[in-house]
Amino acid sequence: MNLTIFLLLGGLGAPEIILIIIGVLVLFGGRKIPELMRGIGQGINEFNNAKNSVKKEIEDGMKEDKSKTKTEE
Repeated sequence: MNLTIFLLLGGLGAPEIILIIIGVLVLFGGRKIPELMRGIGQGINEFNNAKNSVKKEIEDGMKEDKSKTKTEE
């Protein structure tokens, strides 16, 4: 996880991160940030649920194919 974050940020330094935080505060204000973060968290949660659902469907389909080939033999 940490490696992914590092690669995503491209090695941003402290001044760049502080500048981004100040920009977010200016754009959204201090009261909107928790609501924004909550929405991002819910979006990530929904994405992970959909990803897990697709993964389970693929695994179930593979199990069905294996059981069909064994019964046909």
